[in-house]
Amino acid sequence: MANPVTWFEITGKDGKKLQNFYSGVFGWKVDANNPMNYGMVDNAGEGIGGGISGGDGSRNQVTFYIEVDDPQAFLNKVEAQGGKTVMPVTEVPDMVIFAQFADPEGNVVGITKANYPPQS
Repeated sequence: MANPVTWFEITGKDGKKLQNFYSGVFGWKVDANNPMNYGMVDNAGEGIGGGISGGDGSRNQVTFYIEVDDPQAFLNKVEAQGGKTVMPVTEVPDMVIFAQFADPEGNVVGITKANYPPQS
């Protein structure tokens, strides 16, 4: 499949509450032991991975991420087709390069750079 969905993210005002909710309902193992308290969902090799976060200023939304070879080129395509960039291409060093856009109906979707970080 060209440009597969490879990640999901659930955000809201209270990240810990959301992490506990999804862990409690679905039995997901969520590890938020990091400086950003970003809850990494351990998918145990099944389905796609994801994260659960939140905090002051976070919007309530569920986002899926599509893997692409050139995030900026895809943001350009999005805008040419009537969408809008929500978050420009952003790099979290040694973790991910990503961006977000809104489709013409306002749904927020993410894109991630394929093959990043490079495997050594």
